[in-house]
Amino acid sequence: MGGRGRSRTQRKHFKNSRENVWKRSKSVHPPPPSDGDHNGDDNSNPGWHPFATENAAFEEYYKEQGIVPSDEWDTFMEHLRKPLPAAFRINSSSQFCGDIRLQLDNEFVKSLQVEFTGGDEVEPIRPLPWYPDNLAWHSNFSRNQLRKNQTLERFHEFLKQANEIGNITRQEAVSMVPPLFLDVHPDHYILDMCAAPGSKTFQLLEIIHQYNGVESLPNGLVVANDVDVQRSNLLIHQTKRMCTSNLIVTNHEAQNFPGCNMNKHRFHAADGSLKVTNINQLLFDRVLCDVPCSGDGTLRKAPDMWRKWNAGMGNGLHTLQIQIAMRGIALLKVGGRMVYSTCSMNPVENEAVVAEILRRCGDSVELLDVSNELPQLTRRPGLIKWKVRDKGIWLDSYEDVPEHRKSGVVPSMFPSRRGSHCSLDNDHGDGLGGSSENGSNNDSACVSQLPTVPSQVMKEEVSGFPLQWCIRLVPHDQNSGAFFIAVFYKRSPFPVTLEKIDNHEDLRHANGKPAEAISTEVVTSEKTDLNHIDAVEEASKESTPLECSVEYVPDEAALVDHGCQMSEENGKKDEGEPVVEDPGSEKAGSKRKLQIQGRWKGVDPVILFKDEVIINRIKAFYGIKDSFHLHGHLVVRNSDNNHVKRIYYISGSVKDVLELNFQVGQQLKIAAVGLKMFERQTAREGNSSPCSFRISSEGLLLLLPHITKQILHASPSDFKHLLQYKSVKFVDFVDAEFGDKASQLTMGCCIVVLREAGQVSSDPIQVNPSTIAIGCWKGRTNIAVMVSAIDCRELFDRLMKRWGADMPSQGETTTEDSSSMQDTAVPKPVDGVEKVIQEIDDIEFEEASDAAALEGV
Repeated sequence: MGGRGRSRTQRKHFKNSRENVWKRSKSVHPPPPSDGDHNGDDNSNPGWHPFATENAAFEEYYKEQGIVPSDEWDTFMEHLRKPLPAAFRINSSSQFCGDIRLQLDNEFVKSLQVEFTGGDEVEPIRPLPWYPDNLAWHSNFSRNQLRKNQTLERFHEFLKQANEIGNITRQEAVSMVPPLFLDVHPDHYILDMCAAPGSKTFQLLEIIHQYNGVESLPNGLVVANDVDVQRSNLLIHQTKRMCTSNLIVTNHEAQNFPGCNMNKHRFHAADGSLKVTNINQLLFDRVLCDVPCSGDGTLRKAPDMWRKWNAGMGNGLHTLQIQIAMRGIALLKVGGRMVYSTCSMNPVENEAVVAEILRRCGDSVELLDVSNELPQLTRRPGLIKWKVRDKGIWLDSYEDVPEHRKSGVVPSMFPSRRGSHCSLDNDHGDGLGGSSENGSNNDSACVSQLPTVPSQVMKEEVSGFPLQWCIRLVPHDQNSGAFFIAVFYKRSPFPVTLEKIDNHEDLRHANGKPAEAISTEVVTSEKTDLNHIDAVEEASKESTPLECSVEYVPDEAALVDHGCQMSEENGKKDEGEPVVEDPGSEKAGSKRKLQIQGRWKGVDPVILFKDEVIINRIKAFYGIKDSFHLHGHLVVRNSDNNHVKRIYYISGSVKDVLELNFQVGQQLKIAAVGLKMFERQTAREGNSSPCSFRISSEGLLLLLPHITKQILHASPSDFKHLLQYKSVKFVDFVDAEFGDKASQLTMGCCIVVLREAGQVSSDPIQVNPSTIAIGCWKGRTNIAVMVSAIDCRELFDRLMKRWGADMPSQGETTTEDSSSMQDTAVPKPVDGVEKVIQEIDDIEFEEASDAAALEGV
């Protein structure tokens, strides 16, 4: 969405940044596998060797931690060494949700059961009993088996096609659990702090859309954040299949996610009056805090983890995980839930982080006992005691940590923090727990915040917090990966005891680190009000001094100018700004500056689209009802209205957040927002249409109930022919009346709706959740489909299942069907029409190269 290709994901981005875990260098010769340990892989290549699924340090570490009873250890390790079974989830908001469930129950369950009778797989595929409404499914085949087993080829093709369209999402089973414990409602504001690659974000969007009709949007939204730009592109590609206007994708460090607090500064409109917005701070009803972790719970799907794993991986992430979780709690509304989760089994990344959050937050936050939720999910309680391993040495308490290692091993890693001075500054710093010169070592204050531990267990550290209410999912309980989950509830605001910061220089030079590195340290100390965390963030950034009132300029051009002004105020010289070629500029070889979004250079701006001429022309051409509000709900990513290619629609909740973001100086770095509703038609015949913007496939279902013009009812036969041939002449439609009506439409984009049983073409169009429609282009002599090949194929297959007819595959005909086609005189597209269709497809799917680049990831 924007960036003129600058932020597009390409294959080159993954060649150097991610190791190919399925290939080995020819110089590497691991030991040969034991008999029967091939997991169905093809090892006919003499140079091929499977990954060694052994790591002595791993086994020693987790045996000592006691994450499973000793009598289960062999079973636990046996499952870890097996490939992970594939799992997927049906999109509950899909039009074909019911159809897909029936196809799985009546077709694949039975056929796969017959094909694999007598083998090891008793139930080849089955619904996950703990997931609501049988929407999540588990297969007993690994992804590698699905790719290589010829018997499973049809099932594999079904999964690939449905996943690409968005009817299903392929996702690890345990990864589906955290969103379910959030207890999401359609009106909730939800933050996914570390969202990429996006499967959980997609799941959250499904939930908020699940109970809304085709004509309404949920009042909530999802803000999906990830610090890495390339991973954000994966996130955008994943969530694009959801076709939602209730999503904002941002690029921020999760521990420094902005709160956009209007209360800290007074922002005025141009007339001097105080500007009022619907919300004055960005707080959330639900927060998903799925933090970066060592990832040893994914050993079954990432076998290279066996040779990479060491205990220091978890220790090094501990402080960052606390910072991210504390920021999530600060952004959570009172009465809200936050789920903290990792795909790690390490208690230093799990229970130790939870205990530290509870200690810092005191009575404001509590750990919930969710044992009554999802009762069919097999789970283990959290640990209340564990040890820390550093440099090959086991440490029972912080008292045992050598002085020279206290920068890397911090008190919060231990169950009771015994032996520490409890200064929170010791827990922060460079991510490894460096001490702070400004820290306060108050032992008595620390002891008062620690839970009481009986004296008889003081020799062995045991946490006094109810960590048994945490959830551990282990591989051998339900043939899955491993996961950790903790559910927090915010009972009350944090105490307002914000420590006074004398000046910015103290912040900037404390510990010899820049302010950005220590902002989180300062705001998470015991003397800090986490509700005012944004005040410290703003003081610590070299950005526009927001103490002064900022004039709000509502028009889009002024917003771009405002962003440029902010950049100049930051002391950055225009001469040093990078420039790129503008292929759309009138002057050949002219240069343009990189787009600016607030303080964010190189990011396309988010601009409210207010061109009345274009909006009114669109409304008049399609007959869009006044009840569907376009004004104030359209955004673009280009400041030049003459070169706007795509117009995005945003929900009311997203609009409120964007308005707040404008008011506070665009603190949010927005990578993607809204639902692509209209796209400029630049094909050869596009210039002949009164309206140069066509309705995109993504926005069609939302807009369809509100359209009164450029819309047709097609019989099943004619709809089928459109999907098959992509272009049909008016005279060749089976229903002559339909052909006549099509010829009378104004040239340009039109919508063809599948006529339901019992309807005639003269009946008024009624739209409901099961209504099927496609976007087309009305030319001089024909109707051409503007839908991608894979969308056509999936829709064709769905209708084939629904009608129960043996239709030919896309682009193919049987002998019987060929004669039938000759009777109805439906020709194959001529070369000229194919060329026009190709031009249309090229415009509609410019980002297909992105998807191709992401296919192997």
